[in-house]
Amino acid sequence: MTCESYVVTEKKLMKFTLATKQNMAQFFAENGEVIPATILSADPLTVITLKTKERDGYEAVQVATQTQKKERVSKSVLGQTVQPFKIVKEFRNHSNSTDSAFGDLQKGAILNLDIFSVGDIITISGISKGKGFQGVMKRHGFKGGWNQRGQKHSHREPGSIGGGGRAGGRVVKGKRMPGRMGSDRVTQKNIQILDIDVAKGLLLVKGAVPGKRGTVLEIRKI
Repeated sequence: MTCESYVVTEKKLMKFTLATKQNMAQFFAENGEVIPATILSADPLTVITLKTKERDGYEAVQVATQTQKKERVSKSVLGQTVQPFKIVKEFRNHSNSTDSAFGDLQKGAILNLDIFSVGDIITISGISKGKGFQGVMKRHGFKGGWNQRGQKHSHREPGSIGGGGRAGGRVVKGKRMPGRMGSDRVTQKNIQILDIDVAKGLLLVKGAVPGKRGTVLEIRKI
């Protein structure tokens, strides 16, 4: 397997990488504006599989990063890679264009942050923070009950949930009620790259991104 650097040419190709959320920071623009930002750490990616529309029905690239013990990796993944990897992700081309979104990308190529530029507008996807079982005030923003005389242990209750002939006496599907909150896949669009340090593998993006510290995020630019 040969390891070649993936270079994005002038042709409109899909840029992508995996990054780990570190922490938030402040970015000072040239005009003195203070911008809230998030620091992301990105290790080099290795292309392990290329999927084509002719053979697989869709176009995609599977990449892997962070080495792992061989005993902890499935045989299907070991069959595609020379060394065991901890994280394996697939980036799919959803466009209807007949042209390839990955250009001349080859199996074994190494992807670094140098394919991105400061000012790029990217899309970030990841699993949001898990908040456990929560009530309606935190989960849905209900204002709660009256805080006046006559109230007892009902300040945070949801109130009536239906019944009495409505929907046949049943609770309507999709009714906003207490339940599990967070740990959902979230996609944020139109996020700007503020700064890049290719040598250290660091990416600074504007604003907050999904997840907690250590969350693996998918970054795309089409």
